[in-house]
Amino acid sequence: MIINRDYSLNMWQSIYQKLRYREWSWARVVSDLFSPPVLWGVFAFPIAFRFADSAAQALLWAWTYTILVCIIPVSYIGWMVYRGRITDMHMPLRRERIVPLLVSIVATTIAWWTLRFMGAPPVMPLLALVSLAQLVVIVIITLVWQISVHAMITSSTTIATAALFGMGYALLTVPIVMLVSAARLNLKRHTPAQIVVGAAVGALVPVLVLVII
Repeated sequence: MIINRDYSLNMWQSIYQKLRYREWSWARVVSDLFSPPVLWGVFAFPIAFRFADSAAQALLWAWTYTILVCIIPVSYIGWMVYRGRITDMHMPLRRERIVPLLVSIVATTIAWWTLRFMGAPPVMPLLALVSLAQLVVIVIITLVWQISVHAMITSSTTIATAALFGMGYALLTVPIVMLVSAARLNLKRHTPAQIVVGAAVGALVPVLVLVII
């Protein structure tokens, strides 16, 4: 246990050092704050609290989703960064994305089944199912091209907010989509076309999932 704990500590210290000495900018901060795992994890909590009968239920369902869909895949990516197999946490190179995305697909599939087994309200497994559909679409596109996953997830969050909380709240998220898109362009991580297509795909996937089911 001591060896495992020391290894984990060294891994995160290595990642911290890489983060510490890189160039920071407003665009990098925005990209980190509104990264897909962060958005997915944060969004799970208001959804859970809206449909749960108690705070304990809401926290259980939200944390189940967040740990499986967000924390486990991010931890894997952090491990790969530590090993030097991935450039950084945002995986700028297309070839770096495939394996972490497959890990995310497996973890998200487990989240979908787990939430159903726990008796969570249908909206929680649906959230996992939409996340799973998005991941599958990202993998397929990544095989031939690269779109902005940041733009994709922020736009899908806007659509989901409109469906679950109303257009008023959804409109409040539109500036986030624009800010994140501007940040990705500022960092030169994507072309305008990759941003636009990412946002369009992100908006379309939740709608298609709802139509199909």
